[in-house]
Amino acid sequence: MKMLFYFLLVLFVYLAFIFYKANKNTRHVIINTISISRKKIKNIKVLHLSDIHLENISVSPEKLFEMISKQPVDLIALTGDFLDRKRSIPKLANYLKVLQKASPKYGIFAVFGNHDYILKEENFANLKKTLEEHDCKTLQNENVTLCVDGENLNIIGIDDYSTHRSDIKKAFQGLPEGYNLVLTHDPNVVLDMEDYDYDYLLSGHFHGGQIHWPKPYHLIKMGKLVRMKMVKGLHYHKGKPFYISEGLGQTGVNIRIGSRPEITYHEIS
Repeated sequence: MKMLFYFLLVLFVYLAFIFYKANKNTRHVIINTISISRKKIKNIKVLHLSDIHLENISVSPEKLFEMISKQPVDLIALTGDFLDRKRSIPKLANYLKVLQKASPKYGIFAVFGNHDYILKEENFANLKKTLEEHDCKTLQNENVTLCVDGENLNIIGIDDYSTHRSDIKKAFQGLPEGYNLVLTHDPNVVLDMEDYDYDYLLSGHFHGGQIHWPKPYHLIKMGKLVRMKMVKGLHYHKGKPFYISEGLGQTGVNIRIGSRPEITYHEIS
């Protein structure tokens, strides 16, 4: 009986240590820079944030500003999963103010993720309104064209694929010739985009596994890309590049093992 007690005590201490380390990992933000070369447009720096998950985030607005204020950006891309509870909407405003202070030359653009759609009707409308009130253009199967040094930069927002809200044809409707930058939450949509011309796609959704040890087996149900071992970072499908952010926040429990929160700069030149 005494041996069992000591065994359980040691096990408890070990698990507590693992949890402590895993929680500490959520405060260790990795800043990545990805360089993409394309002929249609040059010298654009995009700051990409995804999966902020305000219910489980260890990065304060002040800390976020400290990390993103060290270099200028032309455009900020937000690829969904801001929150899933209405009480978190006021908290979002503090983070959006930080992004405004970064003064992106061509603006802030966002799409929604599956967690955002947990909010219903009035609450979702309030989320969208909060984003728009802080100079963030939301795109739900829509596109907008910017003029960058005389060339068209098309920002294409495809709505969430995992909740069957994506309409690729509608998102690309009326698109002029130019550089096509796609923003979407669930990267699995790339598997249905072989007939659409895009130059680069930014996404999130997987959190890099969040608990990526020994492998993110729990992601299997989240689509074909996982089985293709594409859960984070830069990948190509049919020769077209797309990026999967590990996200800034967490879902479920506020821990990470084998993954880290991520801020990404994409240099298109």
